Amino acid sequence: MNVIGVGNERSNGVSRGVIVDIDKAAEAIQRAIRQAEEKASIEIHDVIVGIPANMLKIETCSGMIAIDDQSREITGRDVRNVAAAALIQSLPPEREVVDILADEFVVDGFDGIKDPRGMVGVRLELHGTIFTGPKTIMHNTRKAVEQAGLHLRGTVINPMAQGMMVMNDGEQDFGTILVDLGGGQSTAAVIHDHQLKYIDVDQEGGQFITKDISVVLNTSLDSAEKLKRDYGYADSTQASDEDEFPVDVVGQSQPTPVSEKYLAEIIEARLDQVFKRLRANLDKVQALELPGGIVLTGGVAALPGITELATDEFGTNVRVYVPDQMGLRHPSFTLALALVNYFGGLNEIDLLIKSALTGSTQLADETDEIRQREAEAAPRSSAPETQPTSQSNVKKPKAKKNNRSDRFKKFFSDFFD
Repeated sequence: MNVIGVGNERSNGVSRGVIVDIDKAAEAIQRAIRQAEEKASIEIHDVIVGIPANMLKIETCSGMIAIDDQSREITGRDVRNVAAAALIQSLPPEREVVDILADEFVVDGFDGIKDPRGMVGVRLELHGTIFTGPKTIMHNTRKAVEQAGLHLRGTVINPMAQGMMVMNDGEQDFGTILVDLGGGQSTAAVIHDHQLKYIDVDQEGGQFITKDISVVLNTSLDSAEKLKRDYGYADSTQASDEDEFPVDVVGQSQPTPVSEKYLAEIIEARLDQVFKRLRANLDKVQALELPGGIVLTGGVAALPGITELATDEFGTNVRVYVPDQMGLRHPSFTLALALVNYFGGLNEIDLLIKSALTGSTQLADETDEIRQREAEAAPRSSAPETQPTSQSNVKKPKAKKNNRSDRFKKFFSDFFD
């Protein structure tokens, strides 16, 4: 991944991770986009948007379609159609399907298939997972992006993208907990067998810590935020009782000195409450018994002493994830990088399945057309007389496949139109 521009703006119009004022959110998006455009010297039209885990439900799903009266090769349109069949769910009117993932395809009873295209069969099944969320969250997100003058190319569930970014293969396989300490809320997500298994959202985050500092020290929110970033500690035992800093107190002409330890005690009190609530819910599903432990990320995870405090509270091994990209080495940038990393890594099957959410058949038709042209061209380019020519024929389709993947993602830009 090569990052060429970054925009960072306060999330106005957002409360507890959810858009509550579309106009203010759209303005904040525009300002962040302008910053990124200026640094990258390009115009941005398409965006990937992360969906918070608020009230998200994880359910299994399955779908089945008949290919034809007689056996024929399965196409990309068949994959899209079986995904659409799996989406037929009895949902309350206030909820909608946010995403769908395929665990496996089954062709005429043969299971464990990841890509059924080109196989011959009369019955195609899909077994997977769907994620449903409140319609209000999805609508407000789409509306804010559109109002900002941008095209919503795709949406990604935040903890799903973050899990792939911050955990190695073993951690995703054996089980690890991701704790995202954001501004408006704190989210715990359990990744096991490379799948998102459990989500718990606590409606308190870094903004609540800032508000606590403001109230206790009788200072403005802007001043409290600066104090938290410049002098804050998550673990009060690591802070000094002798080192002091000036605080601009409302109604006083002279700053008041406050010790690092006193500030740390304010911060620790709020974090302790958040960690206790998260632990209680994680204990219910035995998540803390997973060998991967906990990975912390999000802006609050940058506080010194956060690892020690979390280790004491959760009773398991804890580490903080920090991106390694130059200029972005701060936990607050993890989500943005994770969204790009996740969406950029989607393959053709993933994109075909997601296209069922919009009902579009454009991507399926394009994939089938290209695959058919390649199949027709293959006999003309093959020359089996010599071994070197045979090897060359094996390599060429592989190179084309990589080019197709980039092309298909362009066609997927009509996502959520």
